[in-house]
Amino acid sequence: MRNGTFTKKVFTTVVITFVLVISRVPGVCFATDTVADSIYINGNIYTIDSIHPKAEAMAVSGQKLIYVGDSKGAHDLIGDTTKVIDLKGKTVLPGLIEGHMHFPMLGENLLKIDAFWKPKAEILNAVQAEALKLQPGEWITGFGWNNTIWDDKSYPTKEELDAVSPDNPVVLERTDGHMIWVNSLTLKMAGITKDSADPQGGEILRNADGEPSGCLTDTASVPVNEIIPVLSSTREKEAMLKAQEQLLSYGFTSIMDAGSPLTTIDLIKELYSENKLKIRLYGLIGGAWGAGLGDPEKAYITSHKPQSELYDSRLSLNCIKFFADGSLGSRSAAMLESYSDRPGHNGNYKYTDEELYQAIKLAYDNGYQVATHAIGDGGIHQVINAYEQVMKENPRADSRLRIEHFQVSTLDDITRIAELKILPAMQPTHATSDKTMAEDRIGKDRMQGAYAWRKVIDSGSIIIGGSDAPVEMVNPYHGLYAAVTRMDRSGLPKGGWYPEEAMTRLEALKTFTIWAAYGQFEENIKGSLEVGKLADFVVIDRDYMTCPAHEIKNINAVLTVVGGDEVYAMDTEELTVMWEGLPVLFEAKPALVDGKPVVQADVMADKMNAQYLYNQETNMITVTKDSKSVTAPAKHFAGKEFIELHKLSEAFGYELTWYHDSNTASITTL
Repeated sequence: MRNGTFTKKVFTTVVITFVLVISRVPGVCFATDTVADSIYINGNIYTIDSIHPKAEAMAVSGQKLIYVGDSKGAHDLIGDTTKVIDLKGKTVLPGLIEGHMHFPMLGENLLKIDAFWKPKAEILNAVQAEALKLQPGEWITGFGWNNTIWDDKSYPTKEELDAVSPDNPVVLERTDGHMIWVNSLTLKMAGITKDSADPQGGEILRNADGEPSGCLTDTASVPVNEIIPVLSSTREKEAMLKAQEQLLSYGFTSIMDAGSPLTTIDLIKELYSENKLKIRLYGLIGGAWGAGLGDPEKAYITSHKPQSELYDSRLSLNCIKFFADGSLGSRSAAMLESYSDRPGHNGNYKYTDEELYQAIKLAYDNGYQVATHAIGDGGIHQVINAYEQVMKENPRADSRLRIEHFQVSTLDDITRIAELKILPAMQPTHATSDKTMAEDRIGKDRMQGAYAWRKVIDSGSIIIGGSDAPVEMVNPYHGLYAAVTRMDRSGLPKGGWYPEEAMTRLEALKTFTIWAAYGQFEENIKGSLEVGKLADFVVIDRDYMTCPAHEIKNINAVLTVVGGDEVYAMDTEELTVMWEGLPVLFEAKPALVDGKPVVQADVMADKMNAQYLYNQETNMITVTKDSKSVTAPAKHFAGKEFIELHKLSEAFGYELTWYHDSNTASITTL
């Protein structure tokens, strides 16, 4: 165990009612007579400023930093109303930037069935429970299933859903967002039959008789998506505010929304006008999910110039989103050669070469940045060719064209994007999630250019980080952990999956800060903690640069500041238990007994895949896992049996780490 004491309060805040005068200020500030609104002292601050990479203190006036340096120098900026926050040695990072996510979808999924990486039986049970609550004909929607983690890794069927929901249309989206699983009623309502042809850029999966099996990829999903009742504007805005709440709790101060139609962007503007959105948003204008631009978006591009730093530097509309292909998990990513596990199938190109060129040209020639989803080496190659053509025909000094995901590339195209200054946006957790199927899909030879972060950086490119949430969990510390270790949450494979492609800790942090800011043309206002930049930062509960690598995924944000405003503070009154980077949800809250945490024994045993037994006569708990057992006296709270957490950890070889700054106990497999 480390850091074996807990504290109830994270911060000490003092309002200073007098002025301290210090003769000399080591550090940088606007002017010596400036008075700060707030000052943060005694911190372990990683600035991501190459000239001054570390600092102890920061001073804020309005939305901006007016001083970054040592704590002694910061005192010259204290006035009668300055708030002084003693960080007490806690680690500070620049406000994290989510470089590729789907903001409205993250919120919408909080209103749906949670199928994220769950066993098939559990998903079917959830659908059945929902159907029992609804009237016939009402829709059931969900997100996050992943067949590659099931015992039977084949794609699911409509018959499985028919058995639990024959009278309600069901649409469950795969975790990659490029395949849906539907029941027979949904297919009937969408008019999809045995005679329906596969559309350009999509596929109707079929059974041996040629009938639709119940899974549809990419554009084949459009007939279904068009008939799903849309959320009301009120519910859509509610969903986005739920998403914001989650994002701020992780320390995100900026996000890139990877493609929304104008109707959604109008709702985002309303939320900013109502002063309800605090997080900064770089919005990509796009069409329906996985499809091309709609007519309203095309008209907008030709009639509106790009806009930046609207609503007090909160919103920019400077970029247009396109899709070139699908996903690897759905075998719809466009490949130059056929899939290793499906000979003769090369995936799905959303456009012909000429169609893609014309679509990109429209946006580019009207002054917009372009970001194109491309996962397979065929899709990536097609996008690079189109980008190169438009840049040659209409050169711009600084276009920063982006390829979103850039997952499976040829080695030649890794070199080409560096030469053409095309920016790859790559999501680290995609690698650690896809490791269960990627090599099956493309074979070992093509893996040399897949998820190849080290090769991309060494070729001279930067990487824009992100999660692709809700395709992956939005938690940035899982992304940083994956980037550094190339391992999943359980620490597998030991030593990392293709570990030669790992990033350094500093590189990984840059992907979520200054490199992500550069990808949005905003590196001069955010992405590092420097005088004159926005006062966007996050305080975390352990030192990212020096903690054991396996602890990175367990990091918690204890304070998030956007433009000088404290928009999130972790509730440290209650003990949090983290298991492999995720908080454990107990029926009865953990407690401290004699300074040690005790937890609900049956829930913790289940998390550890162990067997739990309580003997009422002796009041003893026995937990058994892999022929090892631990027996301990039970403690009783809220009608549940509790056990000391450290006894479970020690018995089964887990590491228990204590972080008093967040009142958190983290359990990790070694």
